[in-house]
Amino acid sequence: MTHQERDQANDRQRDLDPWARRAVRVIERRVTSPLMRSALRLGIAPRVFALLETTGRRSGRPRWTPVGNGLVGRVFWLVAERGERCDYVRNILADPRVRVKVGRHWHNGTAQIVADDDGLARRRGIDAVHGLAGRMDGALFRMHAEGVLTIRIDLDPD
Repeated sequence: MTHQERDQANDRQRDLDPWARRAVRVIERRVTSPLMRSALRLGIAPRVFALLETTGRRSGRPRWTPVGNGLVGRVFWLVAERGERCDYVRNILADPRVRVKVGRHWHNGTAQIVADDDGLARRRGIDAVHGLAGRMDGALFRMHAEGVLTIRIDLDPD
Protein backbone atom coordinates (compact mmCIF):
# COMPACT_ATOMS: atom_id res chain seq x y z
CA MET A 1 0.00 0.00 0.00
CA THR A 2 1.47 3.37 -0.99
CA HIS A 3 1.46 6.43 1.25
CA GLN A 4 -1.25 7.99 -0.90
CA GLU A 5 -3.47 4.91 -0.60
CA ARG A 6 -2.89 4.85 3.16
CA ASP A 7 -3.80 8.55 3.43
CA GLN A 8 -6.98 7.92 1.41
CA ALA A 9 -7.87 5.01 3.72
CA ASN A 10 -7.35 7.33 6.70
CA ASP A 11 -9.67 9.87 5.03
CA ARG A 12 -12.38 7.22 4.72
CA GLN A 13 -11.89 6.17 8.35
CA ARG A 14 -12.24 9.78 9.56
CA ASP A 15 -15.47 10.16 7.58
CA LEU A 16 -16.93 7.03 9.17
CA ASP A 17 -16.64 7.92 12.85
CA PRO A 18 -16.89 11.61 13.78
CA TRP A 19 -17.87 10.83 17.39
CA ALA A 20 -14.74 8.77 17.98
CA ARG A 21 -12.65 11.56 16.46
CA ARG A 22 -14.30 14.06 18.82
CA ALA A 23 -13.67 11.78 21.82
CA VAL A 24 -9.99 11.51 20.90
CA ARG A 25 -9.74 15.31 20.66
CA VAL A 26 -11.25 15.71 24.15
CA ILE A 27 -8.85 13.14 25.63
CA GLU A 28 -5.95 14.80 23.81
CA ARG A 29 -6.88 18.26 25.09
CA ARG A 30 -7.75 17.29 28.68
CA VAL A 31 -5.34 14.43 29.44
CA THR A 32 -2.56 13.72 26.95
CA SER A 33 -1.47 17.28 26.10
CA PRO A 34 -1.28 18.53 29.71
CA LEU A 35 0.79 15.49 30.76
CA MET A 36 3.12 15.81 27.77
CA ARG A 37 3.40 19.59 28.24
CA SER A 38 4.49 19.05 31.86
CA ALA A 39 7.02 16.38 30.91
CA LEU A 40 8.44 18.61 28.16
CA ARG A 41 8.70 21.62 30.46
CA LEU A 42 10.65 19.47 32.92
CA GLY A 43 12.85 18.13 30.12
CA ILE A 44 11.94 14.48 30.78
CA ALA A 45 9.79 13.70 27.72
CA PRO A 46 11.00 11.45 24.88
CA ARG A 47 13.11 13.21 22.20
CA VAL A 48 10.33 12.46 19.69
CA PHE A 49 8.50 15.50 21.08
CA ALA A 50 9.25 19.18 21.51
CA LEU A 51 7.48 22.07 23.18
CA LEU A 52 6.35 25.04 21.09
CA GLU A 53 5.84 28.38 22.83
CA THR A 54 3.72 30.98 21.07
CA THR A 55 2.27 34.27 22.25
CA GLY A 56 -1.49 34.23 22.68
CA ARG A 57 -3.09 36.32 19.94
CA ARG A 58 -5.65 37.84 22.34
CA SER A 59 -4.13 37.46 25.80
CA GLY A 60 -0.50 38.19 24.92
CA ARG A 61 0.47 35.43 27.37
CA PRO A 62 2.81 32.53 26.55
CA ARG A 63 1.08 29.38 25.27
CA TRP A 64 2.79 25.98 25.20
CA THR A 65 1.90 23.17 22.81
CA PRO A 66 3.50 19.71 22.56
CA VAL A 67 4.55 19.02 18.96
CA GLY A 68 6.61 16.48 17.03
CA ASN A 69 10.36 17.12 17.15
CA GLY A 70 11.17 18.43 13.67
CA LEU A 71 14.61 19.88 14.42
CA VAL A 72 16.91 19.72 11.38
CA GLY A 73 20.04 21.83 11.88
CA ARG A 74 18.94 25.44 12.50
CA VAL A 75 15.41 24.85 11.17
CA PHE A 76 12.49 23.37 13.07
CA TRP A 77 9.77 21.82 10.90
CA LEU A 78 6.26 21.56 12.27
CA VAL A 79 3.17 20.03 10.69
CA ALA A 80 -0.13 21.26 12.14
CA GLU A 81 -2.66 18.42 12.36
CA ARG A 82 -5.68 20.62 11.63
CA GLY A 83 -4.07 23.44 9.69
CA GLU A 84 -5.24 26.95 10.51
CA ARG A 85 -7.84 25.61 12.93
CA CYS A 86 -5.06 24.91 15.46
CA ASP A 87 -4.81 27.67 18.04
CA TYR A 88 -1.02 27.69 17.89
CA VAL A 89 -1.17 28.30 14.12
CA ARG A 90 -3.50 31.24 14.69
CA ASN A 91 -1.09 32.55 17.32
CA ILE A 92 1.81 32.21 14.86
CA LEU A 93 -0.12 34.10 12.21
CA ALA A 94 -0.63 36.94 14.73
CA ASP A 95 2.99 36.89 16.00
CA PRO A 96 5.58 34.70 14.21
CA ARG A 97 8.21 34.97 16.98
CA VAL A 98 8.24 31.65 18.84
CA ARG A 99 10.39 29.49 21.09
CA VAL A 100 10.92 25.74 20.77
CA LYS A 101 12.19 23.51 23.56
CA VAL A 102 13.99 20.39 22.36
CA GLY A 103 15.29 18.26 25.21
CA ARG A 104 16.38 20.73 27.87
CA HIS A 105 17.25 23.61 25.52
CA TRP A 106 15.09 26.52 24.35
CA HIS A 107 15.61 27.97 20.86
CA ASN A 108 14.16 31.30 19.67
CA GLY A 109 12.97 31.57 16.11
CA THR A 110 10.63 33.02 13.52
CA ALA A 111 7.85 30.88 12.09
CA GLN A 112 6.39 31.03 8.61
CA ILE A 113 3.68 29.03 6.87
CA VAL A 114 4.91 26.92 3.94
CA ALA A 115 1.80 26.74 1.76
CA ASP A 116 3.15 24.62 -1.11
CA ASP A 117 4.62 21.83 1.03
CA ASP A 118 3.22 18.28 1.29
CA GLY A 119 2.59 18.20 5.04
CA LEU A 120 1.94 14.46 5.28
CA ALA A 121 5.17 13.65 3.43
CA ARG A 122 7.05 16.13 5.63
CA ARG A 123 5.59 14.49 8.74
CA ARG A 124 6.59 11.01 7.52
CA GLY A 125 10.17 12.27 7.15
CA ILE A 126 10.16 13.73 10.66
CA ASP A 127 8.74 10.52 12.11
CA ALA A 128 11.26 8.28 10.31
CA VAL A 129 14.17 10.04 12.06
CA HIS A 130 12.80 9.12 15.49
CA GLY A 131 12.50 5.36 15.02
CA LEU A 132 9.60 3.29 16.28
CA ALA A 133 8.26 5.94 18.68
CA GLY A 134 8.26 8.52 15.88
CA ARG A 135 6.47 6.19 13.49
CA MET A 136 3.83 5.35 16.11
CA ASP A 137 3.24 9.04 16.87
CA GLY A 138 3.09 9.74 13.13
CA ALA A 139 0.50 7.03 12.60
CA LEU A 140 -1.71 8.60 15.28
CA PHE A 141 -1.12 12.02 13.73
CA ARG A 142 -2.15 10.86 10.25
CA MET A 143 -5.20 9.06 11.65
CA HIS A 144 -6.60 12.36 12.96
CA ALA A 145 -5.08 14.82 10.49
CA GLU A 146 -7.39 16.97 8.42
CA GLY A 147 -6.13 19.92 6.37
CA VAL A 148 -2.48 19.66 7.49
CA LEU A 149 -0.25 22.71 7.24
CA THR A 150 3.55 22.89 7.26
CA ILE A 151 5.32 25.53 9.35
CA ARG A 152 9.03 26.32 9.06
CA ILE A 153 10.71 27.89 12.07
CA ASP A 154 14.06 29.50 11.33
CA LEU A 155 15.99 29.39 14.60
CA ASP A 156 18.10 32.32 15.69
CA PRO A 157 21.85 31.81 16.09
CA ASP A 158 22.79 30.95 19.67
